[in-house]
Amino acid sequence: MNGYESPLPIPNLTGFFGNGTPGNEERRRNTYAGNDNEAGDSKKLEFLPEENVEDNQPPSDGDGGNDKKAEKYGIRDRIGCYTWTWFTMTMATGGIANMLHSIPYGSNWLRIIGTVVFLFNITLFIINSICLTLRFQWNKGSLKASFTSPSESLFAPASLIAGRLGTILTNMAQYGLPHTGEWFQTTMQVLYWFYASISFISSSGMYLLIWSTQTFPIHTMTPIWIFPAYPLLLLAPFASNLIDCLPDAAAAARINSVAIAFSAISVQGTGFLVSLMIYSAFIYRLMTQKLPRETSRPGMFVSVGPSGFTVAGLVNLGNTAMPKIMPGGYMNHTDTAFTLKIVSDMIGLWIWGLCLWFFLVSVGAHWQLMQPRDSKHHIRFDMTWYSFVFPNTALVTATLAIGKSLSSDAIQIFGTVLAGLIIILWLIIFGLMIRSILTKQILFPTEIDGSEISMNKWIVRLEEGMRNLRVKNHHGGHS
Repeated sequence: MNGYESPLPIPNLTGFFGNGTPGNEERRRNTYAGNDNEAGDSKKLEFLPEENVEDNQPPSDGDGGNDKKAEKYGIRDRIGCYTWTWFTMTMATGGIANMLHSIPYGSNWLRIIGTVVFLFNITLFIINSICLTLRFQWNKGSLKASFTSPSESLFAPASLIAGRLGTILTNMAQYGLPHTGEWFQTTMQVLYWFYASISFISSSGMYLLIWSTQTFPIHTMTPIWIFPAYPLLLLAPFASNLIDCLPDAAAAARINSVAIAFSAISVQGTGFLVSLMIYSAFIYRLMTQKLPRETSRPGMFVSVGPSGFTVAGLVNLGNTAMPKIMPGGYMNHTDTAFTLKIVSDMIGLWIWGLCLWFFLVSVGAHWQLMQPRDSKHHIRFDMTWYSFVFPNTALVTATLAIGKSLSSDAIQIFGTVLAGLIIILWLIIFGLMIRSILTKQILFPTEIDGSEISMNKWIVRLEEGMRNLRVKNHHGGHS
């Protein structure tokens, strides 16, 4: 499940992960390693009857068939199920470290916890990189196919740039700059310009590739469409933390903080405007098609991120303008920095309201799914549940930035409480992920993604509708 609903064409199902994933349009957890005979049995996509669909169960081969087949799956088969969506885990974990650094009631124990989470995120990043590399190595052609698959292509740039570099570089600035010297400041300056360049190129390039190779109907739209723009949305938060964590104005001048700030605003504005245009498509989709299916609704929280990251970046840059970026004014105007702070606060408040609005809409859309013992609206764990976390860390950092800039204790307390709730949610989701791996609900070839379960429901209902239509036409012809 990836937050994107894509009806899968029934004919011409061929493997694109090398040896075991059917279809060029939709990813299915299937066998990726082994001989051709073993893979051949699973290349044919079987559509679930309605009762199996509701139970979230894959088709059965007969009594004991699945148990016998499950014994044949090894580490290569499970690694073959690895996708770009796993980097949402590193985005969420990096967002937690960023959020901990932003809490205004700082202490040594909070800084230590943030550092531990940051180092843990690097470990997760290394594990993800190794597993995804092995998947591409063991399944020839799967790398290219992942960039043209509706299930993965939207996640690729966010995983490559935002998940791998954006959050980690921001955490490096937060937890590394206060304890290092000029060499690390220069290193971060170089990394900033590298990230700014590659994020702009990858985001535009990924959208161009998607628009050239795929078709996304409006009725399938979720805010996941914003994902290729996410690398752009992390630049202003990265720049603001980079400048803010410098020791003084002299260090900021040495790395040319004015150029960094202005370029960050430009790129951040590009990402936010692209997201804003996609917002309009999302609102149109909600007005004409109602809420997304249950398995796709976690993706609604992605709509919180663009506003949150933009507010956090702009407001923090405004706060650092006077003490570090422009301490002596700009272009012979001594009050320029203060003016920029006022402007950033006003724009930040304006966009912060949009961020809160999308947050409330997303929470309300999940109210049915939060009802206990409601099997009709139950959804099974999937990696995109991390969408509950990382966009909302942007809301927290934006709230704390607003509270700090306006010296509002109430807003800062609200942001801190929200941060605590998101940390608890992150721990729960991480625990569910470990449980799902151990119980073979994810990273296992015979399991079916939540989006595919929804797709099977769609196909079953479509086939029933076609049969009813044929029966109606048949009776109409006789009369």
